[in-house]
Amino acid sequence: MTHPDFDRYAPLRMADAGASGGASGGAPAASNGNVPEDQLIILPVRSFVLFPGVVMPVAIARPASIAAAQQAVREGRPVGILMQRDSSVEEPNPTDLHRMGVIANILRYVTAPDGTHHLVCQGEQRFRVNEFVREKPFITARVTRIEENEESTSEIEARFVHLQNQANEVMELLPQVPAELVAAVRGANSPAGLTDLVSAYVDIAPDEKQELLETVDIAARMNKVSRLLAHRIEVLRLSQEISKQTKASLDERQREVLLREQMAAIQKQLGEDDGNSAEIAELEKAIADAGMPEDVEQMARKELGRLRRMQDASAEYGMIRTYLDWLIALPWKLPEEKAIDIAEARRILDEDHFGLDKIKRRIVEYLAVRKLAPNGKAPILCFAGPPGVGKTSLGQSIARAMGRKFVRVSLGGVHDEAEIRGHRRTYVGALPGNIIQGIRKAGTRDCVMMLDEIDKMGSGIQGDPSAAMLEVLDPEQNGTFRDNYLGVTFDLSRVVFIATANMLDTIPGPLRDRMEIISLSGYTDSEKLQIAKRYLVRRQMEANGVRPEQVEVEDEALSAIIRAYTREAGVRNLEREIGRAIRHVAVGIADGSVAHARIAVDTLPELLGPPIFEDEVALRVSVPGVATGLAWTPVGGDILFIEATKVPGRGGLILTGQLGDVMKESAQAAMSLVKSRAAEFGIDPAVFASNDVHVHVPAGATPKDGPSAGVAMFTALVSLLSGRTVRKDTAMTGEISLRGLVLPVGGIKEKVVAAARAGLTRVMLPARNRRDYEDIPQDARDRLEFVWLERVDEAIANALEPAADVDEPLLPLKAAS
Repeated sequence: MTHPDFDRYAPLRMADAGASGGASGGAPAASNGNVPEDQLIILPVRSFVLFPGVVMPVAIARPASIAAAQQAVREGRPVGILMQRDSSVEEPNPTDLHRMGVIANILRYVTAPDGTHHLVCQGEQRFRVNEFVREKPFITARVTRIEENEESTSEIEARFVHLQNQANEVMELLPQVPAELVAAVRGANSPAGLTDLVSAYVDIAPDEKQELLETVDIAARMNKVSRLLAHRIEVLRLSQEISKQTKASLDERQREVLLREQMAAIQKQLGEDDGNSAEIAELEKAIADAGMPEDVEQMARKELGRLRRMQDASAEYGMIRTYLDWLIALPWKLPEEKAIDIAEARRILDEDHFGLDKIKRRIVEYLAVRKLAPNGKAPILCFAGPPGVGKTSLGQSIARAMGRKFVRVSLGGVHDEAEIRGHRRTYVGALPGNIIQGIRKAGTRDCVMMLDEIDKMGSGIQGDPSAAMLEVLDPEQNGTFRDNYLGVTFDLSRVVFIATANMLDTIPGPLRDRMEIISLSGYTDSEKLQIAKRYLVRRQMEANGVRPEQVEVEDEALSAIIRAYTREAGVRNLEREIGRAIRHVAVGIADGSVAHARIAVDTLPELLGPPIFEDEVALRVSVPGVATGLAWTPVGGDILFIEATKVPGRGGLILTGQLGDVMKESAQAAMSLVKSRAAEFGIDPAVFASNDVHVHVPAGATPKDGPSAGVAMFTALVSLLSGRTVRKDTAMTGEISLRGLVLPVGGIKEKVVAAARAGLTRVMLPARNRRDYEDIPQDARDRLEFVWLERVDEAIANALEPAADVDEPLLPLKAAS
């Protein structure tokens, strides 16, 4: 049963709330005159049933309901309260209402400050609708009043007494019941009045209350209400029993905790050991043997003392135990220094990697310094280069050469500072950062730690991990590195840190300043061939379960795979394609149809499909306005074609090919330089006034930027406007100035290697890039002729064919097949 507050008529039932046109203050009143006496004003409500003899508050908000209530108050007439069949209907019509309701007198009409209209209604008598007369502005109906049968029999009196007892029992089981409701139930002297009163306040669904309202026979109605009260009594008794059991369980648990605390106090006074004394003694011995610094050991013993005073069932016990396990597991003792054999280091580097002579020389220098000054602060190396050139494997080779443990920490995608410094112990599931975890995994303080993909760290709301790396990678600071989880300092000065990166631009300046950058450029075709013969073929045979005597891979086939099926700075795709070919022939070996397979050039189309890449130079023809440039990409060098043509216009410059701002400015500078020196190159100045020049760089879907295409653009423009073709065997790079100077650019090694790979025989480079000549591989130097440029005049003199060749017919550019 529920128990409303009769004094304030609360909580108010929102029986008619939610209409979109709710009234505020002055609601619309009926405007069609008084309602005939034979009609009853109908007030639709939802999810609410009023019973005769019961006073209940009703809140209304719909315009029609407000108009009906105001008309009833104006005429001093009762209203008929009918419940909707579907409470979701906003504007009910007669078909949406039940046919039986209660005639109610409006005792009070109040308009609240929020615009809600409140009625206090007293149920008078049941009625049944005969017919609905009208719907606007409110519903009216002709009804039949249903008289209550007041005859009393011994059976009804018995049911009355039983129902009153049940109601009293329900009110006793409820925690709080208004005194007015108790007095009304106990003072009821009419079976119908008691039944309706209990029906109004019993906690059941509105549809069940409507069913009780429509049950006219008093005996049947009393039976239904009695069954509902019996079910309610059973639920309340069961609820009280569960509440008592829960309280008893909690009391027992509190009593157990109290007894345990008392037992611990008594054992402490008697000097007896508790149950975890063996574990505490084991931890104490481990702390003594760990070789911790004095301040760290003091912290560990303090936490051990706290652990000794705790019960092993408490949550904090597990946290402290995990913390002590981390302190004990870390390698605090400095291991014995191992002698570094420089000759053995060279052998290991040559065994693991082919080429990379400059890189190997720098690593040997690094190891020599570590051998001569073991306690010195060695620089932190950062291998920067395209994917697949062996940066990570170089770190493993260094660890082998130094005879130290190797551990790799991946920093790609790390965006939380706690991944480096660790989480504080107050958080659930806290752990040290990746640096301390790597030290524990290696088990030694002088390990070689590879910080992989350091350029791919991010930052977010959890902090900036690259800022936390500043302390790790600073030899002056990492001797006192402090992890948030440990709360004590740890010496990282003996760790050999080696970082790897693909791009240096994304590494913050202060972090890059702490590392010595060692650039690894791409391999030449001859180097890739040697790497494939020495490492990749053997590794893929082992991975695919075939033996060398079962599969033979010819050198010409490897060279063809390098040229026609892969184009990269490293050898990752090359190894993938070799694996594809070996897996294809492994099928025949596995089913017994082939005993020995040979992978040759003529079998590659069957194994790998048609060639993916072609020689770009073969696609060119001798057409004025086309020049070959050299470009640097994150995966190595590449050749770049600059195409220029002229169309009738007003001297404009059109640039296409998804060029960046710097490259567009380079083209504009080249155009200005050509205009200013047109007479020197035999160009008629009038051609600029009547023509637009269109410069296009193919592969338009690929973004391109940088100033190094300036020489190629200038040469293409001069070739177009003078009618002289550019030599097909020549590629060029360099930035130009408006004074006609050729300025130095970067990536010379990668660009020259790309030119040699494309089959070119001459390259024109800025003269101020002579310093990069030693970095160019020897085989590329042997295959190419180098022309060093100081000014653009030299580029034109060396790149353009003689004017006599212009008379040859021009052929259209052929599309790549």
